[in-house]
Amino acid sequence: MVTRGVVATISGTTVWRWLAADAIRPWRHRSWLFPRDPDFATKAGPILDLYAGVWEGEPLAAEDYVLSADEKTSIQARRRRHAPRAPGPDHVAQIEHEYVRMGAWAYLTAWDVRRAKLFGRCEPGTGIAPFDRLVAQVMAQDPYRSARRVFWIVDNGSGHRGPKAVERLQRQWPNLIPIFTPVHASWLNQVEIYFSIVQRKVLTPGDFADLAALKAALLGFQDRYETVARPFEWTFTRQDLTALLTRLALAEERPAA
Repeated sequence: MVTRGVVATISGTTVWRWLAADAIRPWRHRSWLFPRDPDFATKAGPILDLYAGVWEGEPLAAEDYVLSADEKTSIQARRRRHAPRAPGPDHVAQIEHEYVRMGAWAYLTAWDVRRAKLFGRCEPGTGIAPFDRLVAQVMAQDPYRSARRVFWIVDNGSGHRGPKAVERLQRQWPNLIPIFTPVHASWLNQVEIYFSIVQRKVLTPGDFADLAALKAALLGFQDRYETVARPFEWTFTRQDLTALLTRLALAEERPAA
């Protein structure tokens, strides 16, 4: 712009502002993932029904509960090589780029979809035993212990997958009903929304002296968030799912541009 004589001087910020307002922006793109599970609609439909307060065509009763559970794995306790500089009137916070790894937690969390209640724990890793401890943490207390039905929406992780997991869980908790998401469909699990909040509010940019400090931050934020939490306003329905799968089927039939 300067070389061509359009302007005498110009900042990079101004150039990017112009480009961002342009109608054609070929450097931007969005990605999507075609459903890989052949039973995607069959598995996703009941989850969307539960979010809408319905099970097998009947409204959920007051004694029914819906929990969304998952693990946020490999959360590192990163200790910055130099102490962060707090923000001030004339500068933003400054965080040292380099850090020392002080270990990692797996953060197992269950979110009560209709009551906006959280249950979480930090474990050294994932698997059957850590997940069962999370289930016991929830199911051993009322109202879940005495509930008519407690639906657990989970993915296909190793700690809660397949008929053996169903048999194991229901042997200890007969009123527990596991509901599995389709493969590669974490967006159907509401607890992932909470994990995204944790990522922004607790873990970014992150400076923790050790694993104990990281655990305290995670569980402390969990308690604080629960005091103001409300159920997420989930708006994606079975009808939306049908329309989405129809569009994807049509897109798959068309050759790529």
